[in-house]
Amino acid sequence: MTATGVVDNPEKRRSDGGHREAGGSDPETDVVTKCVGDFGRWQLLITFILSMVNFPCTFHIFAPTFLAGTTPFWCARPQRLINLTAQEWINLSHVYDGKEYDRCRIKDLDYEHASMADLIRLSEEVVSSTKCKQWEYDETEYGRTIISEWDLVCDRTSMVNFAEMAFLAGVAVGGLASGFISDRFGRKRTLMMSIMATIVIGMAVAFSPCYWVYVLTRCFLGFFSVSIVLCGFVLCIELVGGKWVTISGVSYLFTIPLGYITIAGISYWIKGWRELQITITLTAVVFPLLSWLFKESPRWLITMKDGDRALQVMREIAEFNKKDLPPNADKLVKQAIMDGDNHAPAVGLKDLFNTPEIRKVSFVMYSIWFTVYFVYYGLVLNVSKWGGNVYADSVISAAVELPAIGLSILILLKMGRRLPLCIATVLAGVACLLTIFVKSDGGGDDGWKFLTLATFARFCISSSNVVMPVFTAEKFPTAMRNLGVGSSNAPAGIALLSIPYLWNIASMLKVDPMAILGVCSILGGLSVLILPESSHL
Repeated sequence: MTATGVVDNPEKRRSDGGHREAGGSDPETDVVTKCVGDFGRWQLLITFILSMVNFPCTFHIFAPTFLAGTTPFWCARPQRLINLTAQEWINLSHVYDGKEYDRCRIKDLDYEHASMADLIRLSEEVVSSTKCKQWEYDETEYGRTIISEWDLVCDRTSMVNFAEMAFLAGVAVGGLASGFISDRFGRKRTLMMSIMATIVIGMAVAFSPCYWVYVLTRCFLGFFSVSIVLCGFVLCIELVGGKWVTISGVSYLFTIPLGYITIAGISYWIKGWRELQITITLTAVVFPLLSWLFKESPRWLITMKDGDRALQVMREIAEFNKKDLPPNADKLVKQAIMDGDNHAPAVGLKDLFNTPEIRKVSFVMYSIWFTVYFVYYGLVLNVSKWGGNVYADSVISAAVELPAIGLSILILLKMGRRLPLCIATVLAGVACLLTIFVKSDGGGDDGWKFLTLATFARFCISSSNVVMPVFTAEKFPTAMRNLGVGSSNAPAGIALLSIPYLWNIASMLKVDPMAILGVCSILGGLSVLILPESSHL
């Protein structure tokens, strides 16, 4: 759950895991706003520092583009023919079907004993072939990858997708579980625990002795990486109020595309998957050293009835902002704790389908969450399949997310949610569909046309990714808002798990993968029109 996608509504988040109206009457909201104000120097500093934690998390999300980069390979040469160039060996031994050489089988010849003249003569006559047992790789572009280290080619190609699915499974579960964990143990504690876990597990990934250890550690890495992004986001918006909830919450996401750009640069200079994994993991080491700067969310402390600590945190924030706490701050906190005891009735999953109206909201939201996640990550995690220079494509396609996020702030503050969400998602789909008319070969006009269309699609879907959670939270009734947003992560998780197999699914259906993304995006975007505009404007 992205980085840009997995965020609860920035205007309506409650410290207990639900959501609040910006400037609304929730007791913990009022007392914090009265004591420290909506925004100040402290909030600006913490928003900036918290946004920095997105960098290592984004690195881990995007890393497989380089850790498992597509590596040219061929059947290994016998030792006595090692002096042949790779192309000479391929021409001599590999089966050619009229279009390309089969890199998984070689002609059934006696390469160990036959003379070169006999091999050349027989290679033109022999039609039988045998499976390769070993391979050689061209490691010029990425250095050593998990593909070349564990021979994840031919019959083992699917293991690359499985490894990525394991990571995204961790992301999906972490996206659902992190809210409950941070509600139970606190925002700061969960954040710091997750950062420490990613450092330890990230290093374990780098030193994985075998493929299956790599898969397992990457799964846990996905769980804790998304927990960092979500906990940091919640802590960020719970320290501000009013319109700054939207501005601060969305601004927190700017470092995610910057992370995509940065890892493209890092991987360009650092070759080898283990070396790259160690480097991106060590970027998180600085954050535990800065833990003394972070404060626990005063709203969460009030919800947990810890008034003394809440007062202490607010006193430190007010002092940094050069403000004084109100003389009756302690009474305000006590009253907020008392008022917070009046909880809304508990709701269950079945309540999301009780009436025709709420059923319609639920199904539309599940549809749009699946769509946006499927299209966004389908574009983000498959940049290497676009056919161009993977480093340049990564930078260009990520850079367009920056204006998309900035535009989303204006949309959330000044415009509606429904129509912009629909238009952005449909346009992303149209752009994806148009790519099927050009070749993504990375050269000539077609290569640039493909990159332009794919990049525009990413711009549009990135904007949808920010607006969508806000629209979702505003459409569910207050009592079931947290449950509604949380349950929407389930179809999003299904979308995540299907991403590694997008190209395989497209091959089975004999359609272009971008066509699948395009149709899905258009249908999902249009489904939003079933619902009326949000009234929370």
